[in-house]
Amino acid sequence: MGAVQGSGCWGCAIGPFKRPRPARPIRKRKRRRPRPTRGSGIGERALPRGRMQKDPSVYQAAPTAVAGDRLGAEGTETQLDDFVGAHPDYNEEEEEHKFFRRKRLGVIKNVLAASLAGTLTYGVYLGLLQMQLILHYDETYREVKYSNIQLEDIDRKVLMGINITPIAAVLYTPLLIRFFGIKWAMFLAVGIYAFFVSSNYWERYYTLVPSAVAIGVAIVPLWASMGNYITRMAQKYYEHVNYKEKQRAARGASDAYIIIFQTIFYAFFHLSFVCAQMPMLFFLNNYLYQLNHTLFGVKHCGTLSHGTLPGFNNTVLQSLPRSVNLIVVDSVLMAAAFLAMLVVLVLCGAAYRPTEEIDLRSIGWGNIFQLPFKHMRDYRLRHLFPIFIYSGFEVLFVCTGFSLNYGVCALGLEKLAYLLMAYGLSASACSSLALCMLRLQRHIPLLAGAFIHAALLVTLFCWAPEPRLVGQAPLLYTIAALWGMGSALNKTSISILLGMLYKNKERQDFIFTIYHWWQALAIFTVYLWSELPMKAKLSILLVTLVVAVGTYLRMEQQLRQHVEYRLPRIPRPRHQMHGYRYLEEDNSDQTGSEGDGDGEEEQEEQPEEAISSEEPPREDEEQRG
Repeated sequence: MGAVQGSGCWGCAIGPFKRPRPARPIRKRKRRRPRPTRGSGIGERALPRGRMQKDPSVYQAAPTAVAGDRLGAEGTETQLDDFVGAHPDYNEEEEEHKFFRRKRLGVIKNVLAASLAGTLTYGVYLGLLQMQLILHYDETYREVKYSNIQLEDIDRKVLMGINITPIAAVLYTPLLIRFFGIKWAMFLAVGIYAFFVSSNYWERYYTLVPSAVAIGVAIVPLWASMGNYITRMAQKYYEHVNYKEKQRAARGASDAYIIIFQTIFYAFFHLSFVCAQMPMLFFLNNYLYQLNHTLFGVKHCGTLSHGTLPGFNNTVLQSLPRSVNLIVVDSVLMAAAFLAMLVVLVLCGAAYRPTEEIDLRSIGWGNIFQLPFKHMRDYRLRHLFPIFIYSGFEVLFVCTGFSLNYGVCALGLEKLAYLLMAYGLSASACSSLALCMLRLQRHIPLLAGAFIHAALLVTLFCWAPEPRLVGQAPLLYTIAALWGMGSALNKTSISILLGMLYKNKERQDFIFTIYHWWQALAIFTVYLWSELPMKAKLSILLVTLVVAVGTYLRMEQQLRQHVEYRLPRIPRPRHQMHGYRYLEEDNSDQTGSEGDGDGEEEQEEQPEEAISSEEPPREDEEQRG
């Protein structure tokens, strides 16, 4: 035993018992100072227990102390309630009403800001491109300022870059919108337009052509995100107006706001044709020859002409503008483009909450790439393809074919700005006619615009104005104004129709991408046919318009007959679980949880290409504009 103890192995000596802890030194506790009691007065010491038993006065003071403690606790609670409790004048319902009123004003601010930014952007682009093409067309200007860089070849490649690049836009536009979000996609596209303006400070091949290609890349993303943004703002405005409704919104409930907001947007947008004429009106017209010089070699106008105004004089500038003046004009346009960027950045709010944007991009980039093509299987969209194509035809025809072969051929180049201003002002004012969809059937404005254009196409097909005859000006301005009316009804009605048919926020970017992609293809076709005879151009326009009206009426008929349409299934968002959210199975912030779609979120359990579970719209809802 002693050997074991000498080895220091306590476990071997005492078996399973634990090693005893060393004894702690005993510390003397300090006597606490007795606390004063409220009943015995402030500052007096509490009496010992033995003293209390002997002194009867202590028994009389004890109830007083307890009552004082209760009163003190109640006073403290009263003060706490006054500090953190609700204000007596607080009205929860009134404050909620004020909150959603601020939300509605914010939505209106977003719509006006986006409309202003689109007007400035497109106006700057059209005005600069028009001034650039006129200056580069003049033979003297090319030889004196840029004798060795072949401006004509550069201009051809600039137009090719602008018109050919959008052909591939359907491949990348949904990816850009989902990756950056709608607001930042708009901001990026407006910035590319500003880059195009800045390239004109130093006109060389390596500045003009790359910027033109960048413009072609940004055209479809800009207008697709704009259309999606305005439609989404209309839906949010409806949600803020009916914030007290707990049930799911009825079909077509937000249609009235879609009509109003799209009308506001296009009323602003068509003013871009007016803004685009400001450089020519206040600057370039001071350097142009009169019509007797520029139209000296022109023999035929209108329906008898071939190509783009054959016989037009190669010298249109009677004096060359100074480089300083050109820099000033470019700087003003650059300032307007930069202002459009600031408007989008500062005044335009987000279309979706951050959690919703995460949901939209979390379905997988491969699915985002495929979904635009899968949506084209919907018969509603297929029946609208011809009217998308005609929408691209007519806007470029009025800016090139009609304005040059009819307007400039009869009135001279110095009247081109006034002709396009008449078109823009008329289109802006007549965009408000789309508000009749609030009371009438929705196909009436679209068919009215088509009828106006059909009558004008027949008139232009049969009319060849006399060259250098200013007396034809009233008729030409009337045709330009009527064409603007038809364009306004056409474009506004198409955007409203797409917003009505596809209310699900998960599909709108795909739908507007398809619309503006077909429009870009049509513009490319007009660029290719520039050398055709005018009668061939007018015939193509008229045939396309007739086919577009027929297919649209067929679509409306199928909807009235409740013919089912196919919509691709939107995959569920695939979230990574290491983040700060999506840890619960049922998340109220997930896309579609608020029921603001159009009934397609129930398709998750169906096969990928299942028949849409949406109920076809009823007759009375189709008649509501």
